[in-house]
Amino acid sequence: MHKLLIVGAGRGGTALLRMLNQMDRLKIVAVVDHRPDAPGIALAKSFGIKVDTDYRPYLDDELDVILEATGDLNEYEHLRQLKQDKTVLIPGTFTRIVMRLIRERDKLIAVMMQNQRERETMLDSTHDAIIGVNRQGIITLFNKAAERLMDIEASEVLDTKVSERIPNTRLHIVLETGCPELNQEQILPNQTRIITNRVPVRNDKGEVVGAVAIFRDITEVMALAEEVTDLKELQSMLQAIIQSSDEAISVVDQNGIGLLINPAYTRLTGLSPDDIIGKPATVDISEGDSMHMQVLKTKRPVRGVPMKLGPKRKDVVVNVAPVVVDGELKGSVGVIHDVSEFKRLTEELEKARRIIRTLEAKYSFADIIGYSEQMKSAIEQAKKAALTPATVLLRGESGTGKELFAHAIHNASERKYNQFIRVNCAAISESLLESELFGYEEGAFTGARRGGKRGLFEEASGGTIFLDEIGELSMGMQVMLLRVLQEREVVRVGGTKPINIDVRVIAATHVNLEAAIGAGKFREDLYYRLHVVPIHIPPLRQRLEDIKPIAMYLLRKANLEYGRNVEELHEETLQMLLSYHWPGNVRELENVLGRAMIHMRINERTILPEHLPPLERKISHARQEAEVTASSTGKTLKQAMEEAERQHIIRELAAAKGNRTVAAKRLGIAIRSLYYKMEKLGIMDEQEERN
Repeated sequence: MHKLLIVGAGRGGTALLRMLNQMDRLKIVAVVDHRPDAPGIALAKSFGIKVDTDYRPYLDDELDVILEATGDLNEYEHLRQLKQDKTVLIPGTFTRIVMRLIRERDKLIAVMMQNQRERETMLDSTHDAIIGVNRQGIITLFNKAAERLMDIEASEVLDTKVSERIPNTRLHIVLETGCPELNQEQILPNQTRIITNRVPVRNDKGEVVGAVAIFRDITEVMALAEEVTDLKELQSMLQAIIQSSDEAISVVDQNGIGLLINPAYTRLTGLSPDDIIGKPATVDISEGDSMHMQVLKTKRPVRGVPMKLGPKRKDVVVNVAPVVVDGELKGSVGVIHDVSEFKRLTEELEKARRIIRTLEAKYSFADIIGYSEQMKSAIEQAKKAALTPATVLLRGESGTGKELFAHAIHNASERKYNQFIRVNCAAISESLLESELFGYEEGAFTGARRGGKRGLFEEASGGTIFLDEIGELSMGMQVMLLRVLQEREVVRVGGTKPINIDVRVIAATHVNLEAAIGAGKFREDLYYRLHVVPIHIPPLRQRLEDIKPIAMYLLRKANLEYGRNVEELHEETLQMLLSYHWPGNVRELENVLGRAMIHMRINERTILPEHLPPLERKISHARQEAEVTASSTGKTLKQAMEEAERQHIIRELAAAKGNRTVAAKRLGIAIRSLYYKMEKLGIMDEQEERN
């Protein structure tokens, strides 16, 4: 084995290193370059080859070849003087020649590969199956159509003898005789009927150098002939199916004149064939527009259109499609569904859901719609929190979806098969809240139930309790709740014995708890008990990219509630929604879309700007701030500190060019803390105004 030293790790040396490293009879002892960041240095390390900046330690008697790849004549002369007599020194000109040859080789290979791909693409795109063999009868071509017809993968037959692998091709016989076999009908082993041509391939001298079989499936053609023969029988069968179908069917011609209805249509609408056939398509409509006429006009199908039909004014949903024969419109066919029963079942299901909703969580993370970075961050935090039993504090404005997050966290936790108890702390009076949360013993107060009552914390043991609007708790209730969180036990009203509980607490509030602590309205020790995993849910105005997907989800929901089929928002409508401040967040968006749907006609499918109720425009936060500043005579110490903090955050955001992740690192705080401070100090709204 010859030992080789490469001096120079530039482009030339790197190319030679790649090529020579693959040779078994050569051992590259080292790659030397005075530049440690030369491209060949990293490559040599990846191959496990020594690298160095000095070649002198390697110029011993065992070295066979030195490859000088620097192109420096002084370097070459220096190497020539230092090398051993037996060592061969190859100059840099050799490297340039090799590089030129390698580039020419790569260009040639690229052209050949491109031609090969084009040929393969053309052969695989043809509907005809093709099998080709060379002079020795070895299969060299087997395209996609051949794979499909013969149920054989090309990889199984390529480079194999055709006479052994696929003897029924007769290509080995064509090779021997040199005679073509044309228009031969044959049945393949998989019972596919084909027509095939087998021809020899000759070179310029007329010698047979291969053979090709080209064949196509004629099974479909034969089947089509049989279908044409049975057309009358098929027509009779189709009429029988229509007449016996339980789906109401109506057919009109290209002029909108009734051609056919089935008995199911008569049972649904109360209209007989004499009332419909030969009459205009509008004759059966009690409320709504004729979908038959719309389809005949647009030549496009419609689906799920609600309307009322017949003298009984039946609530139905219709699907209508055009009938096109050889590109010519011949009429339309409609299928009508009775939705009266669906409505009744939907109402019963909603009642059941309202009952179940108090006992279990019904939403998961898949139900949370959010594509903005802030929302993705909140969802990611919630998913991580769900994997732990830690207390979670959900913070955000009213209507941002705090309860949705609570449901999702419970359903993603190990407690998902146990109780999920929801408590609105602001909806229960303080006099009842203690007994509701902690339960009471028999005789604890007038009217107490015999035997006492378990509290909601006991009911939720093993599961999750969701305390909504926790910022509204009185100071007395905060003390009791703090004890439950610390000791993991409750004492019923009128009782003395503590009861151990195993419950995961998720709290939510729209209140600024830090300000409440400063005002003496919220206990600081309870705050830190709740603030284990804080999750800030951004308001809708800070994630405008989520408005459209949320609106489309709410439209689908409202369609079910109102029996409509609204499909989209007009572009101007969407722009109006994007320009609104949304103080009520997603809850207000749902309300606006519901009111818009009520103002629409029953057959309208797009919400236009005129359908929207009047929207209050955004009030500039900067203007509000200026008015407050102008009217004030001075600032408290707290206000001055907040203003200083605000200005510092703005400067760091500017230095980070608006990148909040970078700004958070510069400030030395978590990204969620930065979002919270920006919201608290009004920086978020100010940036929205600028945008």
